[in-house]
Amino acid sequence: MSKHALTVVGTGPAGVSTAIYAARAGIETLMIGFGEGALAQAKEVENYYGFETPISGKDLLDKGIAQIKRLGVQVIEQEVVAIEETNDGFVVKTATEQYDSKIVVLTTGASHSKPKWQGIDTFNGMGVSYCAVCDGFFFRGKNVAVAGNGPYALHEVNTLLPIVGSVSLCTDGKPLLAEFPPEVKIIDKPVTSLEGDTILSGLKFEDGSDIEVSCLFVALGTAGSTDLALTMGAAIEDSNIVVDEYMRTNIPGLLAAGDCTGGMKQIAKAVYEGAVAGTEAIRILRNLK
Repeated sequence: MSKHALTVVGTGPAGVSTAIYAARAGIETLMIGFGEGALAQAKEVENYYGFETPISGKDLLDKGIAQIKRLGVQVIEQEVVAIEETNDGFVVKTATEQYDSKIVVLTTGASHSKPKWQGIDTFNGMGVSYCAVCDGFFFRGKNVAVAGNGPYALHEVNTLLPIVGSVSLCTDGKPLLAEFPPEVKIIDKPVTSLEGDTILSGLKFEDGSDIEVSCLFVALGTAGSTDLALTMGAAIEDSNIVVDEYMRTNIPGLLAAGDCTGGMKQIAKAVYEGAVAGTEAIRILRNLK
């Protein structure tokens, strides 16, 4: 397990800005990211400082990564599935590795992914959960389902197995992207709706079949900043991570910046918050010495 002073989760403008400030201050910095966000899909960006002619979102992202690599930041392309507190900071877990860090800054974007299934909003908090660590205890000994098909879903499944009675994995027709334990029932049929009166009682599938479950844990795609923050007990409001003026969450040593904190979803805002988070991380780390 490698150790770093600062780990930035996310490779977008907020994360790069955080890393620039930290690296220039001599802070050993690791950046972990996986996949491309919304900015990579932008054909032309022309409302950001310093570019005489429009630049594509992907080119802007590539320039940011090249910049922080030049400054000595280690960049790893892996999917972060969980972050856990330790006596000496945090452990950042990916599908295959673990990284120790004194400070963590979340910059991987906005809220969690949500399936477009009938009833998903109706049963939110009444049998629909986005955090196995938070809510698994309430369904001990009962039958539950996890929505997903990759490493993030696998982490939620492994969290639930020692607690609940049984776990069914609902891939909604998508192929498996991870190897799941044999005791997990894999259901690859598309889901059409969630069933129940005031609380969730089951799921119905496209072929007319159904299963009885007490809770559906949603773990689609990759874990965003809000997902990771939720599992750690960080304060969330309107699907945004709550931070103060220094980008600090309610968990000491855990900061957040960019779209995941709400407000304008603009590059300029993300870069500013990354600069604040990087500066605050420097201050915290220097006070630890």
